[in-house]
Amino acid sequence: MGETGKSAWCREHGVYPQELEQWRQAATQALAEPEDARASHRETKADRLRIKELERELRRKDRALAESAALLVLSKKLEVIFHKDKDEDA
Repeated sequence: MGETGKSAWCREHGVYPQELEQWRQAATQALAEPEDARASHRETKADRLRIKELERELRRKDRALAESAALLVLSKKLEVIFHKDKDEDA
């Protein structure tokens, strides 16, 4: 791609030419690494499954924590309500 074509493409996509050059260098460097240093397809799939499992567990724990917090707030409110009623009867 010529310099004018590259400049036009950058303007069209809102990218600076310096960023484009940095991306090109990063991609070239990543491809220059030995293949055994890169993650294999099997490893990346296993990683994605593990991430999905951890996210599911995190959502479950968040829900449990929210439920516990709600129950604690409700129990404190009930305690305040019934404590006032006992004081009024006495």
